[in-house]
Order: sequence, then C-alpha cells, then structure tokens
Amino acid sequence: MQRLPSLAAPAPAASTPPTAKISTAKRVAAIWPAAVAGSIALALTGEHAAHAAPPAPPLAALPPAPRALDVPATAALAASATYTVQPGDTVWGIARAHGLDTAAVLAANGLDASAVIRPGQVLALVAAAAPPAAPADAPTPTYEVRPGDTVSAIAATHGVSIDAVLAANDLTRSSIIYPGEVLRIPSGSAPSAPAPAALPPATAPGLDAEQSENARLIIRIGRELGVSDHGIRIALGTAMQESWLRNLDGGDRDSRGLFQQQPSTGWGSPEQILNPDRSTRAFFGGSADPNGSDTRGLLDIEGWEQLSYADAAQAVQISAYPDRYAQWEQPATTWLAVLG
Repeated sequence: MQRLPSLAAPAPAASTPPTAKISTAKRVAAIWPAAVAGSIALALTGEHAAHAAPPAPPLAALPPAPRALDVPATAALAASATYTVQPGDTVWGIARAHGLDTAAVLAANGLDASAVIRPGQVLALVAAAAPPAAPADAPTPTYEVRPGDTVSAIAATHGVSIDAVLAANDLTRSSIIYPGEVLRIPSGSAPSAPAPAALPPATAPGLDAEQSENARLIIRIGRELGVSDHGIRIALGTAMQESWLRNLDGGDRDSRGLFQQQPSTGWGSPEQILNPDRSTRAFFGGSADPNGSDTRGLLDIEGWEQLSYADAAQAVQISAYPDRYAQWEQPATTWLAVLG
C-alpha cells in the first residue's frame, strides 16, 4: 500500500509560501478519492488560517447593496432572517434552497459574483421586495363658476363633454349655474380638445364682481344691437355715474336701475326698469327700443357720434350735472378692453 505523506507536522506558518498549500492539496487529491480530498483540503485551509483571506466582516459593516443589482440597500439590511454557511455551500445553492434571488443575496451581504463564502459565515437572507402600493385615487377636480361662465365653455376648457359635466353635478341642459357655485369636473369623459380662447377676467380694474357682471351685460347687448365701441363706452360711463354700475332699487325721486330711469317719465314700470337687460336696451334705443317712441335712447339722437362723450350721455339722461359723465370716458375704455 502507498502511504500518505505525513500531515501532522506542517511547516511553520511564517515560512510556508502561499503555493505550498496548493501543492499539498494537489498531492492529496491525486491519492485519495475526490470526496476525501475535499475534506483534507478543507482541513488544510483551516490549518493555515493565519495565511488565508481574512474572514468576512460582520454584517453591520457591509457596504450597501450595489446599484447595479437594483436591490435597495435598506431592504437587505432590514431583513432579520440569516443563514450560517455549511461546508460545501454556495450562494446559488443557499438562495435556491430558500426561494431567493442569488443577486439579491449577494447584494444583501456586500458580495459580488466571484466572492468566496466560508463555513461559519453568517449570511443575511432577503425576501422578495413587496410590490409598490397602489396609488391613492386622485381627488375629483372642481371648478368655481365665474360670472359669464356656461357649462359648455367649462366643459370645453377641461376637455370633457357637456353631458359628463351635467351628469357629475346632477344638472340638466335647462339648469342654471351661478357665480361661486363649485362644479365637479369628471375625467376621461371626452378626448382632449384644443384650448378655447381665454375667457375674459371675472372683474375689470376698479370694478367688483357685481359691477363687472353688469358692465359685461351692457357690452353684450351693445354688440348684439350693433352699437359702436364709442356708444358702448358712453353706456358704461353713464351707468357708472348714475348707479355705480349697480341695479339699484331706488334713487332720486322715482329713479331706479342701472341708468336710474324713471317710471314717471315713461321709461317703464318699476319692475321693467329693474330688469337690467331691458333698461340697457332702452338706454341704447333705436329700432329695438322696448319703449318704442315713448323715450329717446342714444341711437335715436341725430349725430350722437359727433358729440363729446359727456354731451352724448347728457342727451339721453337730461341730468342736472351733465359734466360729471366726462370723468368715466377713460375708465370705460379700459373696462371695454378688458371685458369686451
């Protein structure tokens, strides 16, 4: 029988070159079967531990998982499950036995694919990352109605259908919306539409919401009747001088409304004069005058466009203070530009 070389007295650690361990292991492998040779080689490795690679650092000192492996470092460090390496173990085998991804186990322990694990080393085991939480449902957008708004314009602005806006707010096509009302705007009800032309601002410089709404009404009726910008500016300034662009239920003697028209001089009943649409049409006069020939509006005055701003307003109003209209010419020009 061939005798094994003695293994009981290896050379002192300080004098054994690194290659001595390799040649000894090779000689053993040549004599004994592979399984026995592996055990002896493991013993040799332990015997020369002073010259082996330093043991793996404690888990707490490991660097965070490499970004290339796409595993969050916090997930690995937070894992509480561990495994103590046994002889013959590989990272791949450990990961497979625990139903884990090899790359995740490597990343959790600060290792790369070429790293060597040793018996007794403790590895952190990482469970599969939980799927991201579903995003919370976004709140339904809303819109606060402004003076002059319509459901169709609001729907077009938000790229949804009119019927969708009506249904979302329990409205019908005959419903009326009011400034300050908050409407729910459904999403995905219709394909996005090109943005419509910008709506005029809710208010004009120097005017509050009520005044701006009345000014917008005067402008709309003037446009409808074909009145020139000069005539619309005269109507705006006149209403500002007479009522501060408010539909007043009272005034000097029996005057009332936007233009402080008087029932006693034929401008209509108190109820008719308090209708701002009707009173504005009466101020403009002409062939569409609701009072017919009982009163004289701006369009009924011959050569009114050649008159000064104040004189044209005075020709309709017959005021005791005719010069006061002139102060509103420039502001009325701004209101028309902003609201018209």
